[in-house]
Amino acid sequence: MAPTWFKLMLVVLLIVVLFGRGRISDVMGDFAKGIKSFKKGMAEDDSADAAKPVETTASARLEAPLETRAQARAG
Repeated sequence: MAPTWFKLMLVVLLIVVLFGRGRISDVMGDFAKGIKSFKKGMAEDDSADAAKPVETTASARLEAPLETRAQARAG
């Protein structure tokens, strides 16, 4: 049996009465900070991956222009 709107509102009211409005807003604020921190960490990981030098493979050297291939052979 699906909960009705009345039952859902009653549960929300009980939660607000038990925990108070301030406590719920603190919990939601901490939750939002966690999400922001997670996104920031993911962005830092992406920028750290982009900063790493790319290793050249044999196929990448073959696709490179002639000048670059000559430099690769010399170096």
